[in-house]
Amino acid sequence: MIMQPNLITGAMVEEAITQVRDKKNPAALPLVRFEPFTEGTAAQILHIGPFSEEGPTIAKLHAFIEESGYRREGKHHEIYLSDIRRAAPQNWKTIVRQPVS
Repeated sequence: MIMQPNLITGAMVEEAITQVRDKKNPAALPLVRFEPFTEGTAAQILHIGPFSEEGPTIAKLHAFIEESGYRREGKHHEIYLSDIRRAAPQNWKTIVRQPVS
């Protein structure tokens, strides 16, 4: 999940997918989607480090939600900002986003 600026169109994404397919054709390419996502109000936090050490970061997010008078709605999701094939685990950056009401 990576937000795209309004100037990006479906045609632009299809062209990019075609270029990537012609050049490298990664196995997960068919999973790429370009679609709107409406979530509503959410709290989020940046976690830096390996996924296995996200627990305290998520606990901090949950505490913030409760202290702010909100309650969690559904499951959180994660947006991965780092290429884990290239970055050391201690430098991985992940946005943890929790819908709230």
